[in-house]
Amino acid sequence: MELSTQSESGAESTGKGFSRLVVLSILVAALGYFVDIYDLLLFSIVRVSSLKSLGLQGEAVLSTGLMLLNMQMFGMLLGGVFWGILGDKRGRLSVLFGSIFLYSIANLLNGLVQNVEQYALLRLIAGIGLAGELGAGITLVSELMPRHSRGYGTTIIAAVGILGAVVAAFVANLFDWRTSYFIGGGLGLALLVLRVSLFESGMFAKLKENKVSRGNFWMLFTHRARTFKYLNCILIGLPIWYVIGILITLAPEFGAALGMKELPTAGNAVKYSYIGLSLGDLCSGLLSQRLRSRRKVVLLFLGLTAASVGAYFLLGGQSLFHFYLICGCLGFSVGFWAVFVTMAAENFGTNIRATVTTTAPNFIRGSVVPLSLLFGASKGSLGMTGSALALGAMTLLIAGFSLSRLEETYGRDLDFVET
Repeated sequence: MELSTQSESGAESTGKGFSRLVVLSILVAALGYFVDIYDLLLFSIVRVSSLKSLGLQGEAVLSTGLMLLNMQMFGMLLGGVFWGILGDKRGRLSVLFGSIFLYSIANLLNGLVQNVEQYALLRLIAGIGLAGELGAGITLVSELMPRHSRGYGTTIIAAVGILGAVVAAFVANLFDWRTSYFIGGGLGLALLVLRVSLFESGMFAKLKENKVSRGNFWMLFTHRARTFKYLNCILIGLPIWYVIGILITLAPEFGAALGMKELPTAGNAVKYSYIGLSLGDLCSGLLSQRLRSRRKVVLLFLGLTAASVGAYFLLGGQSLFHFYLICGCLGFSVGFWAVFVTMAAENFGTNIRATVTTTAPNFIRGSVVPLSLLFGASKGSLGMTGSALALGAMTLLIAGFSLSRLEETYGRDLDFVET
Protein backbone atom coordinates (compact mmCIF):
# COMPACT_ATOMS: atom_id res chain seq x y z
CA MET A 1 0.00 0.00 0.00
CA GLU A 2 1.42 3.32 -1.07
CA LEU A 3 1.07 6.04 1.54
CA SER A 4 2.01 9.67 1.49
CA THR A 5 1.33 12.50 3.89
CA GLN A 6 0.50 16.13 3.47
CA SER A 7 -0.62 18.92 5.71
CA GLU A 8 -4.02 20.45 5.07
CA SER A 9 -2.63 23.69 3.71
CA GLY A 10 -0.08 21.82 1.64
CA ALA A 11 -2.77 19.64 0.19
CA GLU A 12 -4.75 22.66 -0.92
CA SER A 13 -1.87 23.98 -2.95
CA THR A 14 -1.12 20.86 -4.92
CA GLY A 15 -3.79 21.41 -7.52
CA LYS A 16 -4.74 18.36 -9.55
CA GLY A 17 -2.83 15.93 -7.35
CA PHE A 18 -4.83 17.03 -4.35
CA SER A 19 -8.09 16.76 -6.22
CA ARG A 20 -7.43 13.23 -7.49
CA LEU A 21 -6.19 11.86 -4.16
CA VAL A 22 -8.85 13.50 -2.03
CA VAL A 23 -11.60 12.38 -4.41
CA LEU A 24 -10.22 8.84 -4.19
CA SER A 25 -10.22 9.06 -0.38
CA ILE A 26 -13.86 10.20 -0.41
CA LEU A 27 -14.75 7.44 -2.88
CA VAL A 28 -13.15 4.69 -0.78
CA ALA A 29 -14.76 5.99 2.43
CA ALA A 30 -18.18 6.32 0.76
CA LEU A 31 -18.08 2.86 -0.82
CA GLY A 32 -16.75 1.38 2.41
CA TYR A 33 -19.71 2.86 4.28
CA PHE A 34 -22.00 1.59 1.49
CA VAL A 35 -20.85 -2.01 2.09
CA ASP A 36 -20.96 -1.35 5.86
CA ILE A 37 -24.65 -0.37 5.72
CA TYR A 38 -25.38 -3.20 3.26
CA ASP A 39 -24.14 -5.75 5.79
CA LEU A 40 -25.66 -4.00 8.80
CA LEU A 41 -29.17 -4.06 7.31
CA LEU A 42 -28.82 -7.31 5.37
CA PHE A 43 -29.00 -9.35 8.56
CA SER A 44 -32.33 -7.70 9.51
CA ILE A 45 -33.69 -8.36 6.02
CA VAL A 46 -32.66 -12.05 5.77
CA ARG A 47 -33.07 -12.86 9.46
CA VAL A 48 -36.24 -14.94 9.08
CA SER A 49 -35.28 -16.81 5.90
CA SER A 50 -31.76 -17.60 7.13
CA LEU A 51 -32.90 -18.92 10.51
CA LYS A 52 -35.68 -21.01 8.98
CA SER A 53 -33.17 -22.59 6.61
CA LEU A 54 -31.11 -23.54 9.68
CA GLY A 55 -34.13 -25.43 11.05
CA LEU A 56 -35.67 -22.90 13.45
CA GLN A 57 -39.41 -22.35 13.57
CA GLY A 58 -42.01 -20.24 15.36
CA GLU A 59 -40.95 -18.33 18.47
CA ALA A 60 -37.36 -19.58 18.10
CA VAL A 61 -36.97 -17.45 14.95
CA LEU A 62 -37.80 -14.28 16.90
CA SER A 63 -35.82 -15.06 20.06
CA THR A 64 -32.76 -16.29 18.18
CA GLY A 65 -32.93 -13.35 15.80
CA LEU A 66 -32.91 -10.91 18.72
CA MET A 67 -29.96 -12.76 20.25
CA LEU A 68 -28.01 -12.52 16.97
CA LEU A 69 -28.87 -8.82 16.64
CA ASN A 70 -27.63 -8.20 20.17
CA MET A 71 -24.39 -10.06 19.36
CA GLN A 72 -23.92 -7.77 16.36
CA MET A 73 -24.65 -4.63 18.38
CA PHE A 74 -22.33 -5.76 21.19
CA GLY A 75 -19.62 -6.28 18.61
CA MET A 76 -20.18 -2.76 17.31
CA LEU A 77 -19.81 -1.29 20.78
CA LEU A 78 -16.55 -3.18 21.30
CA GLY A 79 -15.36 -2.33 17.81
CA GLY A 80 -16.20 1.34 18.20
CA VAL A 81 -13.77 1.70 21.09
CA PHE A 82 -11.12 -0.61 19.56
CA TRP A 83 -11.04 1.00 16.09
CA GLY A 84 -11.29 4.52 17.52
CA ILE A 85 -8.24 4.06 19.73
CA LEU A 86 -6.35 2.32 16.90
CA GLY A 87 -7.18 5.17 14.52
CA ASP A 88 -5.58 7.71 16.85
CA LYS A 89 -2.58 5.52 17.65
CA ARG A 90 -1.79 3.93 14.28
CA GLY A 91 -3.54 6.13 11.75
CA ARG A 92 -6.85 6.57 9.95
CA LEU A 93 -5.96 4.31 7.01
CA SER A 94 -5.13 1.33 9.23
CA VAL A 95 -8.70 1.42 10.56
CA LEU A 96 -10.29 2.13 7.19
CA PHE A 97 -8.79 -0.95 5.59
CA GLY A 98 -8.71 -3.17 8.66
CA SER A 99 -12.42 -2.73 9.32
CA ILE A 100 -13.39 -3.26 5.67
CA PHE A 101 -11.31 -6.45 5.54
CA LEU A 102 -12.77 -7.83 8.79
CA TYR A 103 -16.44 -7.31 7.98
CA SER A 104 -15.93 -8.53 4.39
CA ILE A 105 -14.47 -11.84 5.60
CA ALA A 106 -17.26 -12.15 8.18
CA ASN A 107 -19.81 -11.53 5.41
CA LEU A 108 -18.38 -14.30 3.24
CA LEU A 109 -18.31 -16.73 6.14
CA ASN A 110 -21.89 -15.80 7.10
CA GLY A 111 -22.94 -17.37 3.82
CA LEU A 112 -21.44 -20.68 4.94
CA VAL A 113 -22.88 -21.03 8.46
CA GLN A 114 -24.45 -24.38 9.39
CA ASN A 115 -25.76 -23.64 12.89
CA VAL A 116 -26.78 -20.83 15.22
CA GLU A 117 -23.51 -20.93 17.19
CA GLN A 118 -21.47 -20.19 14.05
CA TYR A 119 -23.96 -17.48 13.06
CA ALA A 120 -23.66 -15.81 16.47
CA LEU A 121 -19.86 -15.79 16.42
CA LEU A 122 -19.77 -14.30 12.93
CA ARG A 123 -22.35 -11.61 13.75
CA LEU A 124 -20.12 -10.62 16.69
CA ILE A 125 -17.05 -10.46 14.42
CA ALA A 126 -19.02 -8.62 11.73
CA GLY A 127 -20.21 -6.11 14.32
CA ILE A 128 -16.64 -5.39 15.41
CA GLY A 129 -15.63 -4.84 11.79
CA LEU A 130 -18.66 -2.71 10.94
CA ALA A 131 -17.90 -0.34 13.81
CA GLY A 132 -14.74 1.18 12.36
CA GLU A 133 -15.32 2.25 8.78
CA LEU A 134 -17.53 5.33 9.13
CA GLY A 135 -15.53 7.04 11.89
CA ALA A 136 -12.20 6.44 10.16
CA GLY A 137 -13.54 7.65 6.81
CA ILE A 138 -15.10 10.82 8.23
CA THR A 139 -11.96 11.60 10.24
CA LEU A 140 -9.63 11.08 7.28
CA VAL A 141 -11.70 13.16 4.85
CA SER A 142 -12.31 15.92 7.43
CA GLU A 143 -8.56 16.28 7.99
CA LEU A 144 -7.65 16.13 4.30
CA MET A 145 -10.15 18.69 3.00
CA PRO A 146 -10.05 22.48 3.41
CA ARG A 147 -12.02 23.47 6.50
CA HIS A 148 -14.73 25.46 4.69
CA SER A 149 -15.53 22.64 2.25
CA ARG A 150 -15.08 19.50 4.36
CA GLY A 151 -18.85 19.21 4.75
CA TYR A 152 -19.16 18.29 1.08
CA GLY A 153 -16.86 15.30 1.52
CA THR A 154 -18.62 13.96 4.62
CA THR A 155 -22.01 14.48 2.94
CA ILE A 156 -21.02 12.34 -0.02
CA ILE A 157 -19.78 9.59 2.30
CA ALA A 158 -23.07 9.43 4.20
CA ALA A 159 -25.42 9.88 1.22
CA VAL A 160 -23.72 7.16 -0.85
CA GLY A 161 -23.25 4.85 2.13
CA ILE A 162 -26.88 4.90 3.23
CA LEU A 163 -27.90 3.54 -0.18
CA GLY A 164 -26.27 0.27 0.86
CA ALA A 165 -29.48 -0.54 2.75
CA VAL A 166 -31.57 -0.03 -0.39
CA VAL A 167 -29.28 -2.28 -2.42
CA ALA A 168 -29.37 -4.91 0.35
CA ALA A 169 -33.18 -4.99 0.11
CA PHE A 170 -33.07 -5.46 -3.67
CA VAL A 171 -30.32 -8.10 -3.51
CA ALA A 172 -32.18 -10.07 -0.84
CA ASN A 173 -35.25 -10.12 -3.11
CA LEU A 174 -33.25 -11.41 -6.08
CA PHE A 175 -31.00 -13.98 -4.37
CA ASP A 176 -31.12 -16.39 -1.43
CA TRP A 177 -29.67 -15.28 1.88
CA ARG A 178 -26.34 -17.08 1.47
CA THR A 179 -25.68 -15.51 -1.93
CA SER A 180 -26.63 -12.10 -0.53
CA TYR A 181 -23.89 -12.46 2.11
CA PHE A 182 -21.38 -13.61 -0.53
CA ILE A 183 -22.14 -10.52 -2.62
CA GLY A 184 -21.54 -8.22 0.36
CA GLY A 185 -18.23 -9.89 1.22
CA GLY A 186 -17.08 -9.77 -2.40
CA LEU A 187 -17.93 -6.06 -2.67
CA GLY A 188 -15.86 -5.32 0.43
CA LEU A 189 -12.79 -7.22 -0.74
CA ALA A 190 -13.02 -5.62 -4.20
CA LEU A 191 -13.08 -2.22 -2.51
CA LEU A 192 -9.65 -2.83 -0.97
CA VAL A 193 -8.14 -2.61 -4.48
CA LEU A 194 -8.84 1.13 -4.38
CA ARG A 195 -6.43 1.56 -1.46
CA VAL A 196 -3.52 2.23 -3.84
CA SER A 197 -2.28 5.84 -3.69
CA LEU A 198 -4.42 6.85 -0.71
CA PHE A 199 -2.53 9.11 1.68
CA GLU A 200 -2.68 9.48 5.43
CA SER A 201 -3.90 12.66 7.06
CA GLY A 202 -1.16 15.27 7.28
CA MET A 203 -2.46 16.36 10.68
CA PHE A 204 -2.02 12.86 12.03
CA ALA A 205 1.45 12.53 10.49
CA LYS A 206 2.51 15.76 12.19
CA LEU A 207 0.95 14.62 15.47
CA LYS A 208 3.10 11.46 15.49
CA GLU A 209 6.18 13.67 15.88
CA ASN A 210 4.83 15.12 19.15
CA LYS A 211 4.81 13.53 22.60
CA VAL A 212 1.09 14.16 23.15
CA SER A 213 -1.06 11.23 24.27
CA ARG A 214 -2.99 9.67 21.36
CA GLY A 215 -6.08 7.47 21.38
CA ASN A 216 -6.61 7.72 25.14
CA PHE A 217 -10.32 6.91 25.48
CA TRP A 218 -10.33 7.78 29.18
CA MET A 219 -9.18 11.32 28.33
CA LEU A 220 -12.81 11.96 27.38
CA PHE A 221 -13.79 11.51 31.02
CA THR A 222 -10.99 13.29 32.88
CA HIS A 223 -12.23 16.82 32.21
CA ARG A 224 -15.81 17.83 33.02
CA ALA A 225 -16.35 20.15 30.06
CA ARG A 226 -14.86 17.62 27.62
CA THR A 227 -17.04 14.81 29.03
CA PHE A 228 -20.25 16.77 28.62
CA LYS A 229 -19.23 17.88 25.13
CA TYR A 230 -18.68 14.24 24.18
CA LEU A 231 -22.03 13.17 25.64
CA ASN A 232 -23.82 16.03 23.87
CA CYS A 233 -22.22 15.05 20.56
CA ILE A 234 -23.64 11.55 21.03
CA LEU A 235 -27.10 12.50 22.27
CA ILE A 236 -27.98 14.81 19.37
CA GLY A 237 -28.20 11.62 17.29
CA LEU A 238 -30.66 9.86 19.63
CA PRO A 239 -33.79 10.49 17.47
CA ILE A 240 -32.10 8.81 14.49
CA TRP A 241 -32.11 5.38 16.06
CA TYR A 242 -35.46 5.94 17.76
CA VAL A 243 -36.92 6.28 14.26
CA ILE A 244 -34.94 3.42 12.70
CA GLY A 245 -34.86 1.05 15.67
CA ILE A 246 -38.45 1.50 16.85
CA LEU A 247 -40.76 3.03 14.23
CA ILE A 248 -39.22 1.45 11.13
CA THR A 249 -38.12 -1.91 12.53
CA LEU A 250 -41.53 -2.50 14.14
CA ALA A 251 -43.49 -1.24 11.12
CA PRO A 252 -45.75 -4.34 10.88
CA GLU A 253 -46.70 -4.10 14.55
CA PHE A 254 -47.41 -0.37 14.31
CA GLY A 255 -49.44 -0.96 11.16
CA ALA A 256 -51.63 -3.36 13.14
CA ALA A 257 -51.90 -0.89 16.04
CA LEU A 258 -53.03 1.79 13.58
CA GLY A 259 -55.78 -0.51 12.30
CA MET A 260 -54.38 -1.10 8.82
CA LYS A 261 -56.08 -3.90 6.88
CA GLU A 262 -52.99 -4.61 4.77
CA LEU A 263 -49.92 -4.55 7.00
CA PRO A 264 -46.59 -3.01 5.92
CA THR A 265 -43.49 -5.19 5.79
CA ALA A 266 -40.28 -4.39 7.64
CA GLY A 267 -38.26 -4.82 4.43
CA ASN A 268 -40.23 -2.19 2.54
CA ALA A 269 -40.27 0.16 5.51
CA VAL A 270 -36.46 -0.10 5.70
CA LYS A 271 -36.09 0.42 1.95
CA TYR A 272 -38.21 3.56 1.75
CA SER A 273 -36.86 5.05 4.97
CA TYR A 274 -33.27 4.58 3.80
CA ILE A 275 -34.02 6.17 0.44
CA GLY A 276 -35.26 9.12 2.48
CA LEU A 277 -32.18 8.94 4.71
CA SER A 278 -29.84 9.18 1.73
CA LEU A 279 -31.69 12.21 0.37
CA GLY A 280 -31.79 13.75 3.83
CA ASP A 281 -28.05 13.31 4.34
CA LEU A 282 -27.40 14.91 0.97
CA CYS A 283 -29.68 17.87 1.70
CA SER A 284 -28.57 18.41 5.30
CA GLY A 285 -24.90 18.31 4.35
CA LEU A 286 -25.31 20.74 1.45
CA LEU A 287 -27.53 23.01 3.55
CA SER A 288 -24.96 23.12 6.34
CA GLN A 289 -22.42 24.36 3.78
CA ARG A 290 -24.89 26.87 2.38
CA LEU A 291 -25.88 28.23 5.81
CA ARG A 292 -22.32 27.88 7.14
CA SER A 293 -23.77 26.23 10.22
CA ARG A 294 -24.07 22.69 11.57
CA ARG A 295 -26.27 23.62 14.55
CA LYS A 296 -28.99 25.35 12.51
CA VAL A 297 -29.32 22.36 10.20
CA VAL A 298 -29.56 19.82 13.03
CA LEU A 299 -32.21 21.99 14.73
CA LEU A 300 -34.19 22.19 11.48
CA PHE A 301 -34.06 18.43 10.99
CA LEU A 302 -35.09 17.77 14.58
CA GLY A 303 -38.19 19.85 13.84
CA LEU A 304 -38.83 17.81 10.69
CA THR A 305 -38.46 14.63 12.76
CA ALA A 306 -41.09 15.81 15.24
CA ALA A 307 -43.50 16.59 12.38
CA SER A 308 -42.84 13.24 10.67
CA VAL A 309 -43.38 11.27 13.88
CA GLY A 310 -46.72 13.03 14.30
CA ALA A 311 -47.69 12.21 10.71
CA TYR A 312 -46.68 8.56 11.24
CA PHE A 313 -49.35 8.10 13.93
CA LEU A 314 -51.99 10.50 12.56
CA LEU A 315 -51.88 9.65 8.84
CA GLY A 316 -49.83 6.47 8.46
CA GLY A 317 -52.77 4.13 9.03
CA GLN A 318 -54.80 5.40 6.08
CA SER A 319 -53.17 3.13 3.49
CA LEU A 320 -49.94 1.36 2.59
CA PHE A 321 -49.11 4.23 0.25
CA HIS A 322 -49.43 6.77 3.06
CA PHE A 323 -47.48 4.57 5.47
CA TYR A 324 -44.51 4.03 3.16
CA LEU A 325 -44.54 7.68 2.10
CA ILE A 326 -44.28 8.71 5.74
CA CYS A 327 -41.49 6.14 6.25
CA GLY A 328 -39.61 7.99 3.51
CA CYS A 329 -40.33 11.31 5.24
CA LEU A 330 -39.13 9.90 8.57
CA GLY A 331 -35.91 8.74 6.90
CA PHE A 332 -35.38 12.15 5.34
CA SER A 333 -36.00 13.93 8.67
CA VAL A 334 -33.31 11.92 10.49
CA GLY A 335 -30.93 12.31 7.57
CA PHE A 336 -28.55 14.53 9.52
CA TRP A 337 -26.22 11.57 10.14
CA ALA A 338 -23.44 13.17 8.09
CA VAL A 339 -23.73 16.47 9.97
CA PHE A 340 -23.90 14.62 13.31
CA VAL A 341 -20.64 12.73 12.71
CA THR A 342 -18.95 15.81 11.19
CA MET A 343 -19.79 17.80 14.32
CA ALA A 344 -18.21 15.07 16.44
CA ALA A 345 -15.04 15.25 14.34
CA GLU A 346 -14.89 19.05 14.51
CA ASN A 347 -15.37 19.24 18.28
CA PHE A 348 -12.25 17.32 19.31
CA GLY A 349 -8.49 17.47 18.82
CA THR A 350 -6.47 15.36 16.40
CA ASN A 351 -5.14 13.08 19.14
CA ILE A 352 -8.61 11.72 20.07
CA ARG A 353 -10.65 12.68 16.98
CA ALA A 354 -10.83 9.16 15.53
CA THR A 355 -11.80 7.80 18.94
CA VAL A 356 -14.73 10.23 19.13
CA THR A 357 -15.95 9.87 15.54
CA THR A 358 -15.81 6.07 15.76
CA THR A 359 -17.38 5.61 19.19
CA ALA A 360 -20.13 8.27 18.90
CA PRO A 361 -22.09 6.71 16.00
CA ASN A 362 -21.72 3.23 17.48
CA PHE A 363 -22.97 4.32 20.89
CA ILE A 364 -25.98 5.87 19.15
CA ARG A 365 -26.57 2.63 17.25
CA GLY A 366 -26.33 0.82 20.57
CA SER A 367 -28.93 3.16 22.07
CA VAL A 368 -31.59 1.07 20.34
CA VAL A 369 -31.18 -1.46 23.19
CA PRO A 370 -32.21 0.86 26.09
CA LEU A 371 -34.79 2.53 23.83
CA SER A 372 -36.41 -0.81 23.03
CA LEU A 373 -36.36 -1.75 26.73
CA LEU A 374 -38.07 1.54 27.67
CA PHE A 375 -40.59 1.00 24.91
CA GLY A 376 -41.37 -2.50 26.11
CA ALA A 377 -41.63 -1.42 29.76
CA SER A 378 -44.07 1.44 29.06
CA LYS A 379 -46.12 -0.32 26.38
CA GLY A 380 -48.31 -2.06 28.94
CA SER A 381 -49.49 1.17 30.61
CA LEU A 382 -49.39 3.60 27.68
CA GLY A 383 -50.22 1.30 24.81
CA MET A 384 -48.10 0.76 21.72
CA THR A 385 -48.68 4.18 20.13
CA GLY A 386 -48.64 6.06 23.45
CA SER A 387 -45.35 4.48 24.47
CA ALA A 388 -43.76 5.24 21.09
CA LEU A 389 -44.95 8.86 21.18
CA ALA A 390 -43.63 9.38 24.72
CA LEU A 391 -40.30 7.85 23.74
CA GLY A 392 -40.10 10.03 20.63
CA ALA A 393 -40.78 13.18 22.64
CA MET A 394 -38.10 12.22 25.15
CA THR A 395 -35.42 11.59 22.50
CA LEU A 396 -36.22 14.84 20.70
CA LEU A 397 -36.08 16.89 23.91
CA ILE A 398 -32.75 15.31 24.89
CA ALA A 399 -31.33 15.95 21.41
CA GLY A 400 -32.53 19.55 21.39
CA PHE A 401 -31.04 20.27 24.82
CA SER A 402 -27.73 18.61 23.86
CA LEU A 403 -27.58 20.66 20.66
CA SER A 404 -28.05 23.88 22.65
CA ARG A 405 -24.94 23.02 24.69
CA LEU A 406 -22.66 22.62 21.67
CA GLU A 407 -20.77 25.40 19.91
CA GLU A 408 -20.94 26.01 16.17
CA THR A 409 -18.12 24.10 14.46
CA TYR A 410 -18.48 25.07 10.79
CA GLY A 411 -15.12 26.15 9.38
CA ARG A 412 -13.21 25.27 12.55
CA ASP A 413 -9.48 24.64 12.12
CA LEU A 414 -8.95 21.00 13.10
CA ASP A 415 -5.20 21.25 13.63
CA PHE A 416 -5.27 21.20 17.44
CA VAL A 417 -4.87 18.64 20.23
CA GLU A 418 -6.55 17.82 23.53
CA THR A 419 -4.41 18.00 26.66
